[in-house]
Amino acid sequence: SEQKIVKAGDKDLDGQLDFEEFVHYLQDHEKKLRLVFKSLDKKNDGRIDAQEIVQSLRDLGVKISEQQAEKILKSMDKNGTMTIDWNEWRDYHLLHPVENIPEIILYWKHSTIFDVGENLTVPDEFTVEERQTGMWWRHLVAGGGAGAVSRTCTAPLDRLKVLMQVHASRSNNMCIVGGFTQMIREGGPRSLWRGNGINVLKIAPESAIKFMAYEQIKRFIGTDQEMLRIHERLLAGSLAGAIAQSSIYPMEVLKTRMALRKTGQYSGMLDCAKNILSKEGMAAFYKGYIPNMLGIIPYAGIDLAVYETLKNAWLQRYAVNSADPGVFVLLACGTISSTCGQLASYPLALVRTRMQAQGLFKHILKTEGAFGLYRGLAPNFMKVIPAVSISYVVYENLKMTLGV
Repeated sequence: SEQKIVKAGDKDLDGQLDFEEFVHYLQDHEKKLRLVFKSLDKKNDGRIDAQEIVQSLRDLGVKISEQQAEKILKSMDKNGTMTIDWNEWRDYHLLHPVENIPEIILYWKHSTIFDVGENLTVPDEFTVEERQTGMWWRHLVAGGGAGAVSRTCTAPLDRLKVLMQVHASRSNNMCIVGGFTQMIREGGPRSLWRGNGINVLKIAPESAIKFMAYEQIKRFIGTDQEMLRIHERLLAGSLAGAIAQSSIYPMEVLKTRMALRKTGQYSGMLDCAKNILSKEGMAAFYKGYIPNMLGIIPYAGIDLAVYETLKNAWLQRYAVNSADPGVFVLLACGTISSTCGQLASYPLALVRTRMQAQGLFKHILKTEGAFGLYRGLAPNFMKVIPAVSISYVVYENLKMTLGV
């Protein structure tokens, strides 16, 4: 807490707080605390009780019992009334910059922006204050940067997954070591990153379109909540993901073709696009579109549902005086939920990739059995933990750099 206070108030970047900087920090932080207090004070009576904490958390998709809310109150309640007035709230939080309930909820919420390169994540939502202050675009920039670094670091595993999805079969049983050896023998170590350029380039337009579509869909739903309930978020997120994917889908096809290309086949992304257009026509850029769209629903739904379930289970069991989850809890929740989502949608992702690579694909089940629907799953799962971990570290560092 002390380090965060110094970092937030140190305007001349000398590593210390002088009196003026400290006063400015306290005044600025007190204004924010006043806004938070008013948002929690549902009855507008100048006091916060356990029911108001429970209701505020429920509005944000987090369920805790009234007994747990009372434990949170006790840590701030000085006079034993089991309610908190403005002075108690301010005195407790003035030197605890991240231990108030709405910031904890935002911490949970914004942690779901992690990008593991599957492009099906549910978009994040932002409060009115975050939109007015421009904080939303900083979160998106941090998320995009984290996604770019994460995808680049795990690109060899992603390319191996694509090769196994397309080329592996009962007669050609490609293993992980054999796949890497084959790629390096054919094109050298640099070939492990084929297709990564377009994979990173499409992060920015996809994120922007997804976020704009998400905001419009929220207005269409007509919710009076600043942040959506879980089922509303799933609906809005799935629709926004479908719109974004439709807009950038030709880049998805291009990424697959670039990942599968032989050495010297194309001189670059533009040459690959021209080649596809001249030989196969515009329709080739939308091969695999339907299974890709169908895959968004189970991925987004299961990913979000598992994440929320794990989050609420942690809060129910371990949240006493604070609901700050910590790094490892967030990583565990994100990794498990992403893995479950991918497991459910993987057969559709495999069909999509094969259609992108070689035209209409039929009879996978008939020719290869159920196992054929999960080819390439091992490298795909191998990249989840490093992808989430790298995303988290880069995201947190970029947020601090951008002043989030």
